Amino acid sequence: MSASSQGLSHGLKQRHVTMLSIAGVIGAGLFVGSGHAIAEAGPAVLIAYAMAGLLVVLVMRMLGEMAVAAPDTGSFSTYADRAIGHWAGYIIGWLYWWFWVLVIPLEANAAATILHAWFAGVPMWAFALGITVLLTITNLFSVKNYGEFEFWFALVKVVAIVAFLAVAGAAMLGLIPGSQVSGTARLFDHGGFMPNGFGAVLGAMLTTMFTFLGTEIVTIAAAESDNPQQQITKATNSVVWRISLFYLGSIFVVTALVAWNDPQLAALGSYQRTLQLIGIPNAKAIVDVVVLVSVASCLNSALYTASRMLYSLSSRGDALKMFGDIAANGTPQKAVLGSMVVGFITVIANYLVPKEVFDILLATSGTIALLVYLVIAISQLRMRQRMEANGETPAFRMWMFPTLTWMVIVFICAVVVLMAIRPEHQVEVISTGALAVALLAVGWIRSRLYGTPWMESRPAKVATQS
Repeated sequence: MSASSQGLSHGLKQRHVTMLSIAGVIGAGLFVGSGHAIAEAGPAVLIAYAMAGLLVVLVMRMLGEMAVAAPDTGSFSTYADRAIGHWAGYIIGWLYWWFWVLVIPLEANAAATILHAWFAGVPMWAFALGITVLLTITNLFSVKNYGEFEFWFALVKVVAIVAFLAVAGAAMLGLIPGSQVSGTARLFDHGGFMPNGFGAVLGAMLTTMFTFLGTEIVTIAAAESDNPQQQITKATNSVVWRISLFYLGSIFVVTALVAWNDPQLAALGSYQRTLQLIGIPNAKAIVDVVVLVSVASCLNSALYTASRMLYSLSSRGDALKMFGDIAANGTPQKAVLGSMVVGFITVIANYLVPKEVFDILLATSGTIALLVYLVIAISQLRMRQRMEANGETPAFRMWMFPTLTWMVIVFICAVVVLMAIRPEHQVEVISTGALAVALLAVGWIRSRLYGTPWMESRPAKVATQS
């Protein structure tokens, strides 16, 4: 077990990690946001999801190779520290922490919007604050609480998707009386399979790619299980069928049954519109419940992931020493509280500051996912080269090394360039780049003040600084 994981409780059971690995990647973006991607690219959005999904499968394979060899709650941030240099682990760790802190107000607001529609007498900010406090408390007690909440959240999501696929599949076969839709003709009868051209597919890919961020959380959580190597191997191997069934399966049945240019598709969301056309009563209420569970799950994971990354940064001397403290129950409670405080500030900012200001904050996280994937690929490339130079063979290996690793690196760089030249994504690239440069400057100054290595890799744990 890595040094930065030794003090943590191993309270996650096999069923916790298994269910987290199965449904951890499923968020509200699948149930609602996918409608926007379909409206942009048409049925060819399947290609966009397949391209983004393939990238995630390959990245997870690379991350799995490193995580099986050395499970660590800092995951790819720790591996970047060891393989690329202190600066890389520092920057990607703080960027990742910031990403999940920003997820807190987004998911809290989404949950509050649904609850406010049900209980109009309670203000939205009260719901947002309440659900954030509740899930913070669960994260403070023990990692087992997080695991239990995620187990049941994930189970609801899996059951909902399987039921949706069964109902939609029956509708496609014409087995549901009264359904307004059947067959697969809508894949081609509204301007063809790719009505808006390949450029729209690339644009949709840029959007869908970020819906998969969160798959890597299982490598962070597995470090707090009894058998992290086994859990990581199982989770990584299951990525292919998870993405194929949950995402590609869902998008296929939606595009087969709902016209991509249906004006209500983007407005209502892909699941709700599909169920309406099939004739399922109370479709909105059903989807609202599933989405509420999904955003609560994502908020729960955001608090957990941010706290573990902050703890890992502290254990490596890259954050305040107090965030590396472990409570008697094996939980980094100060790291949970530290992340929660910043999360609360962003929740409040979501309601108080001008929309333009909050949008700028959100834009800073726009390309963090791509940077995470790039760092994972480069780290795996260097760590495998070192292992082979020492005559070692990893127990869990990336396919077709180094060809596929290099292909992933080139592809990610091409996507970043594509985002930089597309006007709708330029602000995200610039904002994330500016934040990364600011972190680079702060980290370099700290390294000079404390005399810690900056460009060199750090294979062993270093002393923390207050």
